[in-house]
Amino acid sequence: MLGMQNTQYPSDLTDTEWKILQPFLPPRRKRGRPPTDRRLVLNAIRYVLRSGCAWRMLPRHFGPWSTIYDLYRRWVKGGLWQKIHDRLRDKVRQADGRRPQPTAAVLDSQSVKLGDQGGPCGYDAGKKIKGRKRHILVDTLGLLLGVYVGPASEQDRDGAKTLLARVIGWYQRLAKIWADGGYAGALVAWVKALRPRGQLHLDIVRRSDQVCGFKVLPKRWLVERTFAWLFKQRRLARDYERRLEHSEAWLYIAMSGLMLRRLATQRQK
Repeated sequence: MLGMQNTQYPSDLTDTEWKILQPFLPPRRKRGRPPTDRRLVLNAIRYVLRSGCAWRMLPRHFGPWSTIYDLYRRWVKGGLWQKIHDRLRDKVRQADGRRPQPTAAVLDSQSVKLGDQGGPCGYDAGKKIKGRKRHILVDTLGLLLGVYVGPASEQDRDGAKTLLARVIGWYQRLAKIWADGGYAGALVAWVKALRPRGQLHLDIVRRSDQVCGFKVLPKRWLVERTFAWLFKQRRLARDYERRLEHSEAWLYIAMSGLMLRRLATQRQK
């Protein structure tokens, strides 16, 4: 049994958030070691996300860091972080008066520096960043529909193909995707061919040559806001993971926290 928690952090689950999250957790294993305090373990994982600390530097009252990391790793391997995230996203969309299945989405990528842990890596010549590139697809609320993390050297169009091929079967009502000029070209026809009779369209939002300086582009601000939300978590300021599936899992964990907060706030009104 992990040690009792006697300290509270801003990253800890509130009672309302815990009540919302509990039904989405997988059943406990019937065999093996004595059950751990799942709320305490999840608070520890959220602490790592928010603070950016290494697993071994977790405060001792959370319990052995290896026990916490073991649950995190097992849930990554089983795809459970994404499953929990997706169920929370459906609840947020329904609370906003929308169907769980979106009809429109926005696509973008972001390059981030890599830590010193090693693993797949590349160089983004345009951004002058050695590391990895996060490709995300969001709905019109800015909620994640899918993520793919690859080397920073990978072209946006190639990363988009990997991401869309992975998620397209999940969203049968999706009819339009907005993206910036970096996705123009052959990708437009490739996306259209993903659905029979061309029922899916990639709409390129271009920047006007007549506009000087910074300008918020229509629809594009939705995905930029999502990246800003995610970047507030120090674990995501760089990519500290050796394995790409762990990099993707942290994005789902971060967005799950944001959605939990939104649902808890609505419940308390």
